[in-house]
Amino acid sequence: MKLSRSIKVAVVALATAAVATQTAFAAVSIQAGGSSFDANLLNACKVAWQTSTGNTFTYNSSDSGTGQKNQDAGIFEANFSDSGYAPAKASVLNIPLVMAPIAVIFNLPGAQDLYLSEATLSDIFAGKVTKWNDPEILADNNRSTKQVVFAKNADGTVKKNAAGTPVVLTTRSVSRHYTLPNQTIKLVVRSDASGTTKNFVTLFTKTNADVWTKAADKTFANVFPGSINGAGNIGRIQQYSGSTGVAAGLAKTPYSIGYAETSYATGSLRKAFIGNANGDFAAPTAENTAAFVAGAKLVNGLYQFDYKTTTPGAYILGIVSYALADSAASGEKAAAMTSFLKYVASNDCAGSAAAAAGGYAPESGPVKTYVDSLLAKLPTK
Repeated sequence: MKLSRSIKVAVVALATAAVATQTAFAAVSIQAGGSSFDANLLNACKVAWQTSTGNTFTYNSSDSGTGQKNQDAGIFEANFSDSGYAPAKASVLNIPLVMAPIAVIFNLPGAQDLYLSEATLSDIFAGKVTKWNDPEILADNNRSTKQVVFAKNADGTVKKNAAGTPVVLTTRSVSRHYTLPNQTIKLVVRSDASGTTKNFVTLFTKTNADVWTKAADKTFANVFPGSINGAGNIGRIQQYSGSTGVAAGLAKTPYSIGYAETSYATGSLRKAFIGNANGDFAAPTAENTAAFVAGAKLVNGLYQFDYKTTTPGAYILGIVSYALADSAASGEKAAAMTSFLKYVASNDCAGSAAAAAGGYAPESGPVKTYVDSLLAKLPTK
């Protein structure tokens, strides 16, 4: 998948002072693997880090399940997963390094925005709503609703309070009128063991448990109500490996809808606004994700999200991606990976305007202090 040009160019142009203050190592090559959700950000941010340190970083994008297996097998200097896990080694840390939204991406003619309530979204992916002009979808897209606008700092970044929650500037009313086509909805989902999938379906299992009766799982087919290969689903539900595969499937399938990180919504693909319990509809942006994640709880170092949060502007498909790293590792490669992970967590990478344009944001508020404490446990020599 081609990297977002805006992210790549802007990150290359960043001042590398934060990196330069870290210890440099001589011509060390390091690797990480796992979650495809992180690939665009990591591959963009590595450019300035490599220039400053002289080291090289390679990311082997696959899925969160592979990232967890890699870490347990000692493959690569670190790995990434969009869901925390219980590692085989007690010294392996789940570091909630960066947050980002799961975008609901669709391929429809025209350029109108699509608005979906949480209940409608659930019914679409459960196979209860199979036509684009279904009354549920029409109701979401032909009425007035609220939309939140956040305050900005002088540098253009979103203003946040001490808890890391974006500060609301105003709330406006948006009136919508959308004549949707009488076409069958094609679902495009992940076939592999994906942390993105587990986060996506967890929303439904938590809020629509009467329909989504199976336990949340990294594989969509394992949690889908009914059977992926049941009557009416063959051909209508398409499965692809990785976010790259999902994006490709969406691009070639008119009247389709699927899920992946925002930077994969390119060309004719667009991203839906999702309703929340506050009564507003939020786009998959960095600030709307931060509004959602700020209301979560950390339990044993792992996030527990409140999908019924009434925080204004919360995008309820926000997730946190974890860096999986061994605090007991040693040597130049382990130390170089520590340097890279600290850079990813910094404002020069995850906190940059370019990263925000791709939907990514660093941890903030009290959680940032927690993340910094975990990074401080990693080897530096």
